[in-house]
Amino acid sequence: MRKGDRLLVVGAGAAGAATAAAYRESGGPADVLLLGSEQHPPYQRPPLTKEFLRGESDRDDLWLHDRAWYAEREIELKLGAAVVAVDLDLAEVEDERGERHGFDVCVLATGSRPVIPDSVERGLQGVHAIRELERSERLRESAGRGSKALVVGSGFIGCEAAISLSRLGADVRMITLERLPQIARLGPDAALRIRDWLAEEGVWFEGETSLESITGDGGDPLVRAGGLEVRPDVVLIALGIERNVELAHAAGLHLEDGAIRTDSSMRTSDPRVFAVGDVAAAMNVPAGRHLLVEHWGEALNHGAIAGAAIAGATGDEASWTTAPGFWSSLGGRVLKQVAWGDGFDSSEFTERGNGAFEVSYQRDDELVGVLAHDWDRAYERGQRILEGRG
Repeated sequence: MRKGDRLLVVGAGAAGAATAAAYRESGGPADVLLLGSEQHPPYQRPPLTKEFLRGESDRDDLWLHDRAWYAEREIELKLGAAVVAVDLDLAEVEDERGERHGFDVCVLATGSRPVIPDSVERGLQGVHAIRELERSERLRESAGRGSKALVVGSGFIGCEAAISLSRLGADVRMITLERLPQIARLGPDAALRIRDWLAEEGVWFEGETSLESITGDGGDPLVRAGGLEVRPDVVLIALGIERNVELAHAAGLHLEDGAIRTDSSMRTSDPRVFAVGDVAAAMNVPAGRHLLVEHWGEALNHGAIAGAAIAGATGDEASWTTAPGFWSSLGGRVLKQVAWGDGFDSSEFTERGNGAFEVSYQRDDELVGVLAHDWDRAYERGQRILEGRG
C-alpha cells in the first residue's frame, strides 16, 4: 500500500493493536484506522482473572500503550463503535452509528465472546462471564470476604479466577463436566496437580457435575447442577469462547470449523482481507496445517505477522513459523505449554523434583506438545523440536 491508502483494523484488542504497530514498525506508509467496540484503548486481558481481579493492579496497568503512543505513530483510534457489516464490493465497513469507513486492506481482529448456555437466564444479578475489564471489576465487587462463589467450568479462565476469588476471601466451589480440571487438554497427571493446587487455594472441586440451569427468583441466582440446588452470591460462567466470525461469514469469506481460514501470513480468501487472533484458523508452517488457538501470545504473534506482511515484508517475519504456546498463573504457580493444540493420544509425565514436572504429548509417535511447571528447559526444548530446530 501507498501513502494515502488506508489500512483498517476491525477490533482493538491485542491482535488488532499488534497489527497496527507491526505495520508501522515495518515501514508501512498508509493511513491506519483502528476500530474498537469498547470505549477503552487496547488493553491486556490475562490480568482480568488474576491480579486485576484481585485488586492488585488497576486500569492504568492494563493499557498496552497510552494514547500518545498511537498519536506518535499516526494510528487513529476510533472507539465505542462496533462494526456491524463488511462490504467487500465497496471495500468499506459500517459501524453501529451508521458511519462508513473505506479501506484498501482490512484486518479482522474481532476476537471472541464467552459461551453462555441457553439454560442460563439472561440479565441475572450476580452472574458473570469475564471478557471486558468492567466485568472483572463487577465480579470483584460482588465477591467480598465471606461470600459464596460458584465457578462453572474448569478451563484456565475458570481455574485462575477461582483462585483469585478465594484469595479475595470468598468461599469458592467449582463444578465441571470434566472428571479432573483440564484432563482432556492436559492429561490426567497434570489435571491431578491442578486439582490439588485448587484445593490448596481453598477451592472446592466437583467434577462430573453438569449445569442444568441458572435462574432468578427475586434474590441470589438459583443454580441447579448435578441434581442439587444451590444459591451462591456470585456465579462465574467459564465454559469457553465463541469466535466472533459473523462479519466474515456475512461478507462471504471462507470459514472452516467456525473460524476464518487464512494462509501463514494471515491472508484470507479475499487478498485484501486478513484475519488475526481468536477468529483465525491460520496455516502454521512447521505444523503443516491450519491451527485454531485462543492464546494471548498468539494474538500478538498473528498481529505482528499480518502487519509485517501488509507492509511488504517476506520470509519468516511475515509467516507463522513458531509453535503456539501459553503461560497460565494459578496462584503462585506457573504452567507453560507449547503445543499444536489439536489433540494427542498419549502423554508422559516426568517429576523433576521440588514440585517441578514436565509432560510430553504424542500423537502417532510424534511429539505434539510439552507442558512444564518450574522446568523451563522442557518448555524451551519442546519449542525447538516442534519448530524443527532440535
